[in-house]
Amino acid sequence: MSLTDDDRRAIDELRAASHTTRRATVPALEAVLFEPLPVLDHGFVRVVDYMGDDAAVVQAARVSYGKGTKSVRNDAGLIAYLMRHRHSTPFEMCELKLHVKLPIFVARQWIRHRTANVNEISARYSILDREFYVPADDQVAVQSTANRQGRGDVVAEDVADRVRTQIDASGSAAFDLYDALLADDGPSAVARELARTVLPLGTYTQWYWKIDLHNLLHFTALRADPHAQVEIRAYAEVLLNVLERWVPLTFAAFVEHRLEAATLSKGQLAVLRRRLAGETVDLAASGLSAREWGELATVLGEVTESP
Repeated sequence: MSLTDDDRRAIDELRAASHTTRRATVPALEAVLFEPLPVLDHGFVRVVDYMGDDAAVVQAARVSYGKGTKSVRNDAGLIAYLMRHRHSTPFEMCELKLHVKLPIFVARQWIRHRTANVNEISARYSILDREFYVPADDQVAVQSTANRQGRGDVVAEDVADRVRTQIDASGSAAFDLYDALLADDGPSAVARELARTVLPLGTYTQWYWKIDLHNLLHFTALRADPHAQVEIRAYAEVLLNVLERWVPLTFAAFVEHRLEAATLSKGQLAVLRRRLAGETVDLAASGLSAREWGELATVLGEVTESP
């Protein structure tokens, strides 16, 4: 992560400021407010504003004047009930605004979640920083044979070093051309909106992203999943930490009933019931596809052949 002296001064000024308010504040989240939380090689996530807390979820659910109920235990129980039964609207009463710096290819995945307000830096107006993503050695892997959009085994260290060098050289060459196109102020000057077209997908972009708590939970459930691409998963893991700081009761219910829970299909549930009744059920007798059978085995912690 790279911050200029001006960036650091601006952040320090924001963190030094203090405001009197009657609104609910969360000390654990205030502790990291405005501070860049590093992600990947040059990225970060910054919490720049928030509204509401766990008590706001309870207040909305009960449509009450008070802040939550009489005890944390009661609040935790209600929040767990709401989470378990997918009552989403009380969670929509809380909002979070982030400043995120991320590679463009990660931004393309991220923006598919169309439930937020987004404002991205414009390379038609601004000159982008000379920063692009180069994966770490342990993230350079071959194409997966089981997942057409994922990675397989990590390559040997010497191969990873060569790939990283090639990616770095390609990104540097692209930025050399970008800088050269922008530097020409003569009759053949190129507009910024054209110069940017030579930059790679690994180039870092930045945006402000505002989202309500319900949709943030949905985002992290999908993007913190082991099947998600490792780069966006790195951002989701930082967001999980932010959630735990901001709404600890909601976060605990989210982990219990969503993040580390499992959903079974009708057929998978039928197989489980048959097995609980003492019946021996194999793939052939299950009525499930090989993939569904493998997914059920994974949920139950059983070892099975890949579908």
